[in-house]
Amino acid sequence: MDISTDLTRIALAENGELMELYYESKRDESLVGNLYAGRVANVMPNLQAAFVDIGTGKNGYYYYGNARAVSDTEKNLARPKVGDTLLLQVEKDAVGSKGAVLTANFSFPGKFLVLLPKDAGEIGISRKITDSEERNRIREIVTELLPEGCGAIVRTNGEGKTKEEFEKEINILAAKTEKLKTGEFLKPPALLLQENHPVRRAARDFYAADVDEYVVNDKVSYEELLRTGDFNGENQPALKLHGEKLPLFESYFLESQSEKALDEHVWLKSGGFLVIEETEACVVIDVNTGKAAGRGDLQKTILKTNLEAAEEAAKQMRLRNLSGIIIIDFIDMADKDAQKEVTKRLEAAVKKDRIKTVVVGMTELGLMQVTRKKTRPSLKRQMTTKCRACEGTGRLPSIEWTVTKMRREAESILSHTIYNKLTIRADQRLLLAFAGQENSYLKHLEEDYDGIIFLEKADLGFGQYVMEKEKQK
Repeated sequence: MDISTDLTRIALAENGELMELYYESKRDESLVGNLYAGRVANVMPNLQAAFVDIGTGKNGYYYYGNARAVSDTEKNLARPKVGDTLLLQVEKDAVGSKGAVLTANFSFPGKFLVLLPKDAGEIGISRKITDSEERNRIREIVTELLPEGCGAIVRTNGEGKTKEEFEKEINILAAKTEKLKTGEFLKPPALLLQENHPVRRAARDFYAADVDEYVVNDKVSYEELLRTGDFNGENQPALKLHGEKLPLFESYFLESQSEKALDEHVWLKSGGFLVIEETEACVVIDVNTGKAAGRGDLQKTILKTNLEAAEEAAKQMRLRNLSGIIIIDFIDMADKDAQKEVTKRLEAAVKKDRIKTVVVGMTELGLMQVTRKKTRPSLKRQMTTKCRACEGTGRLPSIEWTVTKMRREAESILSHTIYNKLTIRADQRLLLAFAGQENSYLKHLEEDYDGIIFLEKADLGFGQYVMEKEKQK
């Protein structure tokens, strides 16, 4: 955990290889898990949804219905009214122009279990805990310790934990539910509980038997985690304070790996490569043979590349926090058995992911469909900002298109206004293209339109220009 004044970076490494990476700035802190007393700003009965002001500058989206298809005239007892106060929890962070997704189904996650204030007596146990005796033991302990009116879901980390460990965690989580009792009396919008501090979240989410150590470079955060009593003991991960002058990520050889985390092309050992593109609607991962093409039997080469691509795609989903609908365009395989083998490899690879990921299967066009639960913005959205020149499209107008636009604008001014003098400022390449070969276009403007044209080199982005007009006597 690399903590600086403005930014917190959290990395999960396995055998020196970067597996997950999270960036969180003080300006864009995650709100997931936070509790709010919100004020209903707008209700849309046909969608069974409401927009709720939670005081973050952008209204959150709250779906209060049970079925999507409901007529405007159908009465829904759960429908709120404008101005109502609602106690809600952030389920997903805001992305782009969309506000945070809110829910009234509260949950308070811990290291060993998740406490559910509204699910009285309901106890779920992770399917990864397979021993029936252990499942019964856990169920008996949790049933005895659960606060009145609450349910729980026991996480995989709960396997083997003692009654005392469960009791300690349940008491901590139960204290958070008390905020729900006081929230109804606060004037909305109001923050009831800030749940998602990045350091505490990392300590909770990565706390598992296979994590050997936590390293943090901030003394205050180190001491806070040390006080929890969850580290440096028997069967507990180690907690270390990084005090070296060499930056934390460089000490563990993670800096260069993190810089490559946004590369559009990802190379495979076989010589093939992935091309990863994020759009508003979905994520597309294209698999290419690259340098592997032409080596030996074609079908074997394709299968080998696709198998490598399946594992790498699963890794990139974790690393980049890709979510929603993900389409993987594997290299075409005519053999059905080969398709099944690639599908099984992908299914095995995504099981390592902490975030729920489902391999839906191949479409008729041979595209692999995958869904991954959305919890927060992708790494790309966290680490980058929209380009001012291209407005996020990734492309700029061609020089020919821009020059044609400039010429139309110049001719329109000279022929339809009182102005006859133009000063055009732009990049040198754009000015040369505008002037034409041997200044032929400039001469045309001056002779046919009786214009006076000045070209001035300016430090502007490619395709950008300024055209000033004035009347010359």
